[in-house]
Amino acid sequence: MKTRLLFKTGITAVLGASVLFACTKDNKSTDATPVAQNGVSAAVLKNITDLGFSTDQVRKVKDGYLVEGDILLTQENFTEASTSPNVRIAETEQYRTTNLVKNLPRTVTVSISNLPAVYGTATQNAIARYNALNLTLKFQFVSSGGQIQIVGFNEGPSGGYITLGSSGFPTKKGNPYSQIQMNTNAQAYGTNPDVNYLTSVLQHEMGHCIGFRHTDYFNRAYSCGGSAVNEGASNVGAVLIPGTPSTADAGSWMLACSNGGDRTFNTNDKIALNYLY
Repeated sequence: MKTRLLFKTGITAVLGASVLFACTKDNKSTDATPVAQNGVSAAVLKNITDLGFSTDQVRKVKDGYLVEGDILLTQENFTEASTSPNVRIAETEQYRTTNLVKNLPRTVTVSISNLPAVYGTATQNAIARYNALNLTLKFQFVSSGGQIQIVGFNEGPSGGYITLGSSGFPTKKGNPYSQIQMNTNAQAYGTNPDVNYLTSVLQHEMGHCIGFRHTDYFNRAYSCGGSAVNEGASNVGAVLIPGTPSTADAGSWMLACSNGGDRTFNTNDKIALNYLY
């Protein structure tokens, strides 16, 4: 997740934007050949496009490439073929990846290390929000060694945005993505982070870890502003979830950009979570 630097020390991130507006779907495709940018080769950019992600502001990071502001694509993602026949170009509001967490019912442990106490409180709050839904997938906070480990990094803004946190998608074996990185830079959450805001960001990143894509997959300009981006079909999966609406949803916890507030599950989010888990 990232935030756009506009006001209030720049809080308008990859969860949902502070000024939201409906946008017309743009399903146009392009045959343009990716060109190397920001030190990322044309071959890698093509791989990212083939996986169904925008190459806008893609960045090389330690374990792979960061796309859409908060999603980490690893080498495993590049080499793994989709096994789902249901991948569709974005049409409705809720999307999941091909891989989901398996062996349900199941409890996934979550731990946090080397972060201020407020991050621990926010982690436990996010866990409580998921567990209150009585899904077959539950979370448990542990002191160390969690199956999802929350760690910190410090990175300032770039291109008018600042990354709030990042994570990845479940493995082919059906395990959740194993790490959430949270930005400790003062321009991300300020010098005294609001626990409810941190909770909402962690809640969003946990959503990626269990297989949710951004709900404004069809047009990230819906929550982030800027140019409309339809990411197209995807090897990693952009599978619509039955029962979710055919229009964009301003309140979803999985919108690409944050409004700087405490966004939690709305009715449509709960439908999607209950359908999958």
